[in-house]
Amino acid sequence: MESYYHPRDLHKFSDMGKGSPTLWNKFMDYYNAVFAEGTLSEREKALIALAVAHAIQCPYCIDAYTQAALEKGSSIEEMTEAIHVACAIRGGASLVHGVQMRNVVEKLSM
Repeated sequence: MESYYHPRDLHKFSDMGKGSPTLWNKFMDYYNAVFAEGTLSEREKALIALAVAHAIQCPYCIDAYTQAALEKGSSIEEMTEAIHVACAIRGGASLVHGVQMRNVVEKLSM
């Protein structure tokens, strides 16, 4: 089945640097610094990235950070739990915006 997202396109990510190599290099310097071992381990950062990838629903990121999390030693249980954390935060964010709806209803009902 044809899909809008093709796994092979993930390998074309660096092509984004062709139009603006200076900005691409700055982004990559920042990106590499973010994912380097620091206060958080590379493994913890990969789990965070995997959860965020699911929250923003980026199939390329899901593929990349699933692989990264596995390579850094995460288990399927840890990865699944991280995804559930993202789900809870995203679901809660949707629910809390319901307050805005209730405020509008209250205002219009006056």
